[in-house]
Amino acid sequence: MNKRVRPAYLYAVHSLWQPVAGALACLALAGVPASAAPVDFAREVRPLLVKRCLACHDTEHDKGGLRLDSREAALKGGKSKLPAIAPGTPAKSELVKRITTHDTDELMPPKGGALTSAQVELLTRWIAEGAVWPAASNVRHWAFVPPVRPALPAVKDKSWPRNPIDQFILAKLEDRGWQPSPAAEKRVLLRRVFLDLTGLPPTLAEQDKFLADNAPDAFARLVDDLLARTSYGERWGRHWLDLARYAETNGYERDAAKPNVWRYRDYVIGAFNSDKPYDRYIREQIAGDELPDANAETLIATGFHRLGPWDDEPADPVQDRADQVDDMIRTTSQAFLGVTLGCARCHDHKFDPLTARDYYSLAAVFAPLKRTLSGRSDLDAPAGTRKELAALAVRDQRIAALTKEMDAHRAAFRSEFLTGGKSALPADALAAFATDVKQQTPAQKELVKKLTPQLDEEIAKAQPAALREKLAAAETAIADLRRATPDLPRGYFPNEPPGAIPKSFVLLRGSAHNPGPEVIPAVPVALTAKQPEFPAPDEFTTRRRLALANWIASADNPLTARVLVNRVWQHHFGEGLVRTPSDFGLIGTAPTHPELLDWLADWFVKEGGWSVKKLHRLILASVTWQQQGAVEGRGLRPGVPSGPRLSTLDPENLLLWHFPYRRLEVEAIRDSMLAVSGWLNPRVGGPSMYPEVPKEALAGSSDPDKIWKPFDEADASRRTVYAFLKRSFVVPMLEVLDVCDTTQSSDKRAVTSIAPQALTLFNGEFVNRQARHFADRLRREAGPTPAAQIQLAWRLSLARPPRSEELATMNRYLTEEAANQVKEATNSGKTLSSEDAVKAALTQMCRAVLNLNEFVYPD
Repeated sequence: MNKRVRPAYLYAVHSLWQPVAGALACLALAGVPASAAPVDFAREVRPLLVKRCLACHDTEHDKGGLRLDSREAALKGGKSKLPAIAPGTPAKSELVKRITTHDTDELMPPKGGALTSAQVELLTRWIAEGAVWPAASNVRHWAFVPPVRPALPAVKDKSWPRNPIDQFILAKLEDRGWQPSPAAEKRVLLRRVFLDLTGLPPTLAEQDKFLADNAPDAFARLVDDLLARTSYGERWGRHWLDLARYAETNGYERDAAKPNVWRYRDYVIGAFNSDKPYDRYIREQIAGDELPDANAETLIATGFHRLGPWDDEPADPVQDRADQVDDMIRTTSQAFLGVTLGCARCHDHKFDPLTARDYYSLAAVFAPLKRTLSGRSDLDAPAGTRKELAALAVRDQRIAALTKEMDAHRAAFRSEFLTGGKSALPADALAAFATDVKQQTPAQKELVKKLTPQLDEEIAKAQPAALREKLAAAETAIADLRRATPDLPRGYFPNEPPGAIPKSFVLLRGSAHNPGPEVIPAVPVALTAKQPEFPAPDEFTTRRRLALANWIASADNPLTARVLVNRVWQHHFGEGLVRTPSDFGLIGTAPTHPELLDWLADWFVKEGGWSVKKLHRLILASVTWQQQGAVEGRGLRPGVPSGPRLSTLDPENLLLWHFPYRRLEVEAIRDSMLAVSGWLNPRVGGPSMYPEVPKEALAGSSDPDKIWKPFDEADASRRTVYAFLKRSFVVPMLEVLDVCDTTQSSDKRAVTSIAPQALTLFNGEFVNRQARHFADRLRREAGPTPAAQIQLAWRLSLARPPRSEELATMNRYLTEEAANQVKEATNSGKTLSSEDAVKAALTQMCRAVLNLNEFVYPD
């Protein structure tokens, strides 16, 4: 039998379970002071039991006769008759023994890996404190209870915190006798904040300006400057597009384009740049067409509901419609509420208090929404205020009437011309034109196609003056109508057509062909103390989504602000306080700093006024965010270098004792390369650009000449957020560097380390082209001296000068590589001038710089 690998820390924890050891001694050995705050069962223990234990030990699966879904059952134990928990005595608790045993056959849980040291410590401490387990009827999951602002915790080192964030972080560190890391150097902070907020490195001028500014508010002013730039929205809007499953095609076999969907992307970027209050941002995307002040922008925002994949030729249209509604429910509940309501589609949620009735009550909210179609072709629609849309409809009706009138005049004269013997065309041609299109023979069709231009020219010349005047007057009238009521921008969004509102039902087992009880619009019962009022329809829509949006955007909603501040925290630190950012339910992870999460959520709504930019300022101003990265060999306490290392005690940096080490996303990597090479095109918004893709990648398509536009380097050098996203054909560089899955809401990018990434970044055409441009820039701006070129390369790419050993190494490399270039050319029977050899060597150095780890990691 294969034994499961046992983490080393478990052997250390096993020493805790000696009969003579009391609970407090156990906890002290584990590094937890007896004065630590009591374990919160609902927030910390219950989610852990649900996630790691109840799959085998609940009412349905009582393996070994053991249940861990109630205190009574846990006290009773299983077939061994030994209590799973012995309140106050961890050493006598079978649960503790089984999660810390040396015997890997006995170690629990049997699947998914052993519990972490933090999880073992948590359960041990909970049992030592008496295993407090409130009755189920009295327990509400922490995330489903509205946040209440906690008091700021007391800290010993009162000189370290700069704002409330720091107090919460430091209090947890001090509880364990730990210290935070020192502050990062000014130059490190500069590059970190530029990449964090804009996804671009600082220019030389920006570096010089900040480094020379010694005023106390220099960093705060820099943050304000970056938040005011368009590049901020381009960077942070991309995070939201991941959640919104944004792409520009429908997927499936034909993968047709979503017309003008790019306007939703531009809406998101603009919303971040204008600091649109988050509660308004919610209402616009969920119910922008139902707002009293609905306009082009808010209609385009509702494209959120239409961004997912769509099958234009489904085998089962009825079930396909249910799948479309499911996509809306899943995306809305995950993106805004951080709950997996989609798991209640076929049955009640297995872990969270979310029922199938909750799911289908929300389906009733979205059911009236329809796509704009012509047959099965996906269409866009004009976007404007209700007044503008009404005026446009009247205009188009008048234009249609005038066009119909002109067509009738032309048809009458054409018929008269053909039958009156006025045409010079031969008889067989006239007969072909007189024959109905459906009745024409292939030969007649070919003849008509060939002679239509000649006939049209004859008819135009033969038109009497009176007819010309009528047609000219109609065309003039149409032009006047278009001037008086100009075209509106077109966007890609759903609509609620007039007519009877469809009834909604629970679909048994999720089948659209098996309706159960009827349901009415409602929100999940477990998430609210009182159902919101769903008003009666008005003349435009059902207003159901507006009621939902108002409930989600309410200050009383227990999830909305928590989820948003956690997402912002996630993108500043690499991980959220809750590390499952779209799952705040029972199987999601508990927050590492629950009080801080609630404080931030309450602050965000009240002091912050739902302003994301204010939240950025608060987080970036904290000493916590401004710490150094991990320092090798840091001891537990100053002056105790031989003590336990923080990197061992907290390898995941859960307590934020240092700034995290994390890789940039592919968009920031690509954009930084363009910025450094000098080729970044700053054009904002508009139709998407098409990055260059290898011919080999296109060759696998059934229609390689049509799925991708020809390469235009200037246009393709725009920021990556403007790249065309085709679901069936992802740009290889984006795909290999972990761009998100666009078929569903993505809350966190994967960070993989695979061989094709190295090949793409070192051998790919994009990187090699930027290396050539980069080398040209160095020669142009630094001159021919290698040392000056190296200095400039380091400052442009890494925002720091090279160290003396780096400068020496690169100088030596340039000399040796130039000689190698000449030697290789000579061996190949070619001639290479020394000047060209020097240029080639510099290009190779630039390629190496763009591949440095430091280039793709903020610091």
